[in-house]
Amino acid sequence: MPDLIRLSGRTASPGFAAGPIHIVGEARTSYRPLGSAEAEEAALRQAVAAAAEATADSMRGLDEEAASIIEFQLAMLEDDTFVDASLARIQSGVTAFNAWAKVLDLEVEDYRASDDPYFQARSADLADIRDRVLDILTGAVQQPVPPGAIQVATDMSPSHFLAQDWDKGGGLALRAGSVSSHVSMLARSRGIPALVGIGFGAVPDLAAALLDAESGVLLIHPDEISRTQFDETRGASRAAATAAGRDVDRPASTADGEAVAVMVNIAQPGDVGRIPIGHCDGVGLMRTEFLFGGTHGLPDEATQLDAYLKVLVWAAGKPVTIRSIDAGGDKPVEGLTIAEDNPFLGMRGIRLSLAKPEIFRVQIRALLRAAPRGALKVMLPMVSVPGEIDSALALFAEEAEGLAGRGIAHAMPEIGIMVEVPSVAVTPERFFRAAFLSIGSNDLTQYVLAASRDNAALGALSSAADPAVLRLIGTVAAHGAAAGIEVSLCGDAASDPKLVPLLLAAGLRRLSVAPAQLAAVKAAVRAWSRTSAVVTEGES
Repeated sequence: MPDLIRLSGRTASPGFAAGPIHIVGEARTSYRPLGSAEAEEAALRQAVAAAAEATADSMRGLDEEAASIIEFQLAMLEDDTFVDASLARIQSGVTAFNAWAKVLDLEVEDYRASDDPYFQARSADLADIRDRVLDILTGAVQQPVPPGAIQVATDMSPSHFLAQDWDKGGGLALRAGSVSSHVSMLARSRGIPALVGIGFGAVPDLAAALLDAESGVLLIHPDEISRTQFDETRGASRAAATAAGRDVDRPASTADGEAVAVMVNIAQPGDVGRIPIGHCDGVGLMRTEFLFGGTHGLPDEATQLDAYLKVLVWAAGKPVTIRSIDAGGDKPVEGLTIAEDNPFLGMRGIRLSLAKPEIFRVQIRALLRAAPRGALKVMLPMVSVPGEIDSALALFAEEAEGLAGRGIAHAMPEIGIMVEVPSVAVTPERFFRAAFLSIGSNDLTQYVLAASRDNAALGALSSAADPAVLRLIGTVAAHGAAAGIEVSLCGDAASDPKLVPLLLAAGLRRLSVAPAQLAAVKAAVRAWSRTSAVVTEGES
């Protein structure tokens, strides 16, 4: 029997899979010229139309955030710009294949070379539509994927992921990739176990394999001991999930009786349709970036108001914390973000909103008008100095006065801040004008450890369990308790049951988690007590 191969990676989407390895490779054949410009033109138009139809079909059943990834690709395929440029090349004697490849290659190169993070991020989408049309032109057929296979690739395009029949099970292991990439987000959206960063070691095609995407391990040629351990781990995970699910509608409290609020993070209003309000204590983070993405331009006041009201009505009086637009960094928005050399340390979050008040004021008015319909809180992202709170509060006051002057119903919500910049975590007492504090563990970890969160090579440094990060979380929690200011944590760390004991030991009693992790996090809370917690300096 071949020797066991053990590869480690980062969890992009948790879960388990057992099946054969399927190496995702190039299946394209050579292109046969058609002999005339007219025939080449017709072939290109048909290929682009077929690619657009397939892309539109792939959007069905996706949530709004996932569909927005594909929406950009569809818009590019339906735009005549690339087709017209390719047709011009065909008229000069170039084949449809070479014309399309050259036009898109140049466009991809321009996008990658851009200083604007929005265009940099979209270069992969352009490469994806380039390859899809070329595959159609050559009649390329990917090798069939065995049912339940664990697919291995250097990286994977969103369209390739969506073209797979994941209903048959299986998983994904990428040699490179990032947990924040589009395909990682799609894997989480579909509940497909996925690892990234497993490296470039030899992986034999069709070999039996076990994927433990909770522990971050891919086992190839597993022996009986490995299989037994995998089955036990998977069984225990499923049993724990089943048990936790039975109590998901119960309020969470620690083993020694301390109440802990467990709220949900949502990316867009459609998310709430899958979450009974009785299962959570409200919304700890509603992102608003979904409103500003896609191809529809910047949202007007009515569009934003409708989105906010939908969530407030669903919450039935429970608190809903809506974050003002958090664009910039790894979230470029066309027409809003600013091209710069270092976007993570540049104009992002509240800095960008204050720099673009004409856009921010529209969002403020929608929030003020939504506030009478529920327990609305507004959270300002990327605050780093107290003056930013003062400036934002002044804009809220001005817009409230304007609404009052026009006789439009509104209310002033509580306005708090994200704690994701070390300057806030180190001196939280300076930010006393914030009505509440919500720790963003993702960015706080990134800035404390000086490790970009979207760099797969630095994955080992991206841990909120680092003692330096935990100490700052404890500092903020202690300040909140002493000053009577509500403190919560809404980053990915709150959704990890393994980190929940550390967060509770640091003093947090409000967590906002991914909806899929509600039951698991509540179970982790119930298992913890002050008397059993042993967290010493330097432990993680």
